Amino acid sequence: MSSAVIAEHPVVARAGTTRTLAAVALSAVMLPMAVTGPGVALGELASSVGASAGAAQWVLNSYNIAFTAFMLAAGSLSDLFGRRRALLVGIGVFSLASLVAGVAPSILVVDIARAVQGAGAAAILTSGSAMLAQTFNGPARAKAFGVLGASLGFGLALGPVISGALLAVSNWHAIFLANVVLGVISFVLAWPLSESHDPGARKVDVPGMVLFTVALFLLTLAFLQGPQHGWLSVPTLSVLAGSVVALALFGWVEQRGDHPMFELKLLRRKTFIAVIMQPMSIVFTFAALLVYLPLYFQGAGGLSLAASGVILLPLTLPVLVLPLISGALAARVSPRVLLASSPAILAVALVALTQVRPGGSLAWLIGSLLLAGIGIGLAFGVMDNAAVSVVPPEQSGMASGMFNTIRLTGETLGIASVGGILLTLTQGSSSTGLADAVVQGRLETARSGFGEQLTQHAVDAYVGGWHVVFGGMAVLAVTGAAAIYLMVSDRDLAS
Repeated sequence: MSSAVIAEHPVVARAGTTRTLAAVALSAVMLPMAVTGPGVALGELASSVGASAGAAQWVLNSYNIAFTAFMLAAGSLSDLFGRRRALLVGIGVFSLASLVAGVAPSILVVDIARAVQGAGAAAILTSGSAMLAQTFNGPARAKAFGVLGASLGFGLALGPVISGALLAVSNWHAIFLANVVLGVISFVLAWPLSESHDPGARKVDVPGMVLFTVALFLLTLAFLQGPQHGWLSVPTLSVLAGSVVALALFGWVEQRGDHPMFELKLLRRKTFIAVIMQPMSIVFTFAALLVYLPLYFQGAGGLSLAASGVILLPLTLPVLVLPLISGALAARVSPRVLLASSPAILAVALVALTQVRPGGSLAWLIGSLLLAGIGIGLAFGVMDNAAVSVVPPEQSGMASGMFNTIRLTGETLGIASVGGILLTLTQGSSSTGLADAVVQGRLETARSGFGEQLTQHAVDAYVGGWHVVFGGMAVLAVTGAAAIYLMVSDRDLAS
């Protein structure tokens, strides 16, 4: 029997699709864990290497910037050279960089390894999404992307919990080394998969990639410089202006280039615009909460490292379960309603969180986090599939790259901006050193260095800063819900 006949046999075909889904899902788990996991250890890592709060944030930002910047290029490369090949290369790069970060002797080596890790993550996510779009159709595709959404949610949600457990028995190095094990398993699963390409794929848009990277780097740098130099200072405003110029040049290059990595023609569809922008109202909030709430619980809340991860379970558990359910719901309920409901529910939860204070009602905190998790979990099950369903299958790599670029931009800006805002508002009533210690959750260090009264004053300002952040996130979520409901067409998604 020929290999073609064997490949078309129903049992063999089912086995192939199962292997594809398993390989993509497992590799996808690693990526968000690399975002939220190190956040729990930022305080210990910074103390171990003598880094400030602003410097320690580059452990998160270097990964996120590289992840986001290489997303579009990785999507084009996977279409051009093969999705399986891109997936394997991405897993290999990600795993090796995780190993380097895990044995790094200094903050500089960690940051460089994290940037390389982010580039590998971009190849994994774009090629994996394109492979699912190519392998599955109809309701099966919705279920497959529901599994992908659950995997991404699983990684984001359990990152703080797993990291807290690792820190309890080891140190911050173990958080990076854990991904090496997952990487080896993912590589073995992905090796036997079949290859797929986009026949119309073109060369990589290097000028566009460089300009987008510069724009995102400068914007992130502005959020980090704001607390140090002042938000209206010359250094901060100059960096912001540079980011705007680079972004404008990026748009100009993409519009006139022969091989753009950001296909502006796809933006003619209102549905596609709304779908790829949804992560800004969902992931922006989720990533920031997962990174900074554990530090809040460790400091102002007085919880241990392990307990600060466990208290997030009401937020994270729905993100593990609901993507599988919402993927099935999309076959019965309007996708537009599902997409718009998630940020609306999240907005209600964020308003409720503005009433949370240290020593306050535990039931109110748990209920608010649970409601936020429900809103986020609903989105994770449908938004990936929506992004690739609104374009032809041969453009799935491009669409996935564009969607995940916005997703990672949301994560990057959420982590950078919330960290900058919290540090600024805490510094408003204390010194930089005291604010650093409070924001990192190191209250014992703050009390020994600055005294009980000054530390409590800074903690009060820090808690007030969180209420401002919750309110701003709620406004963003409401805006996203309205835009999705008004712009998304169920007919576009069905076609």
